[in-house]
Amino acid sequence: MLGGYWLLITVVLLLLAGLLKQTPLLLVALLFFLTSGTARLWSRYSLARLTYSRRLGSPKVFWGDTVTLDITVANEKMLPLPWVHVEEELPMELDALAGTVDVGAKAGRNALTTTLSLGWYHRRSRRYPMRCLNRGVFSFGPTLIQSGDLFGFFRNETVVETTDRLIVYPPIVPLEQLGIPSRDPFGDLRVRRHLFEDPVRVAATRDYMPGDPLRRIHWKSSARMARLQTRTFDRTTSIDMVLFLDTRTMQVAHLGRVHQLLEMAVITASSVANHSSSNGYRVGLMANEPMHNDNRFIRLPPSQHPDQLQHMLELLAHIRGFPFLTMPQLLEREARSLSWDATLVVITAVPDEPLVSSIHRYRRAGRRVALVVIGGEVPPRDGTGMPTYHVSDEVPWRDLESIRLQAAQTTGATHGTYLSAGAVRA
Repeated sequence: MLGGYWLLITVVLLLLAGLLKQTPLLLVALLFFLTSGTARLWSRYSLARLTYSRRLGSPKVFWGDTVTLDITVANEKMLPLPWVHVEEELPMELDALAGTVDVGAKAGRNALTTTLSLGWYHRRSRRYPMRCLNRGVFSFGPTLIQSGDLFGFFRNETVVETTDRLIVYPPIVPLEQLGIPSRDPFGDLRVRRHLFEDPVRVAATRDYMPGDPLRRIHWKSSARMARLQTRTFDRTTSIDMVLFLDTRTMQVAHLGRVHQLLEMAVITASSVANHSSSNGYRVGLMANEPMHNDNRFIRLPPSQHPDQLQHMLELLAHIRGFPFLTMPQLLEREARSLSWDATLVVITAVPDEPLVSSIHRYRRAGRRVALVVIGGEVPPRDGTGMPTYHVSDEVPWRDLESIRLQAAQTTGATHGTYLSAGAVRA
């Protein structure tokens, strides 16, 4: 760049002006020296008191939604900036609907470039919509900012290391679209009705009857009705269901993963969780891989917390298809800590012999278990009566919202239930 040799060029011009005794050439040398010196100082202080901020429209969105990325650059000094170049690092999995996007220097990353000018004490913002067509946990940043003098002789740059995280939840579809019946999808549940009442949940009031405890008298209602009123409470009943998600998609996990099978398994888990939680289940999730950039395994015990489904979808966004444990190892590790009445639902694309044997062992021990097989062939019938379901992978997972799946059901008094989902485009 010419600015890198400005001092050398000035010296050469001065020597030529002295040797040739040319006053105009001397003036040119002095003018170049002053211009280059001014440009160098301009570039040196161009990034002083220059602030940059990045803001996502929402840190958590669903698959298919559009999120906005707002960037703001502010020049908080009297020195104007004729040009400012901003290069924002983006995940390749997101589709930028505006702006100039190029392949980034890092693998799996894109670069969103923005060039603008700022006057003194001037602030400018840009908004870029991003369509979220992939589930996952994504980061924005770091950001490279460059600026310099008016002539482009000198350039100064800095890196803003702060990052922002975006979580894209997996899709949720009705169970009928997955080929699984919506009523009692995992067999009849023998729910044990507790004999205890929940003292927090007041169902109604009624007239006082001899033998009612005095502490149950509702004094405000009694005063309003002019006769004694007794509070009645709802009885506590809870049904636990735990989804065991196998993130393997190949028989030998370290050989890679099949993206279609992985996404179908995650969509199945999110859809079953959504359906079950809306029907009164306390749903939990266990997976045989750790969270993204974390050593903790994906583990969420059953709970009645109102944000339980949201927490589960967030954990499903972390799934990448790199298991650290086999499913028999995960069942052995987690099942003992779960309620004996809990229903264990195993979702897998690799129903090999060790896994099936492990599931049958828990069933023989009295556990309620169910198996959901993703892709491949319809599981063969056995004589255990264990609910087993098959979800076809013939239709791309991105098209699940626009298809209708028809279930072919084979039932038998001693053979349990087996479903095969066939895809039909809407």
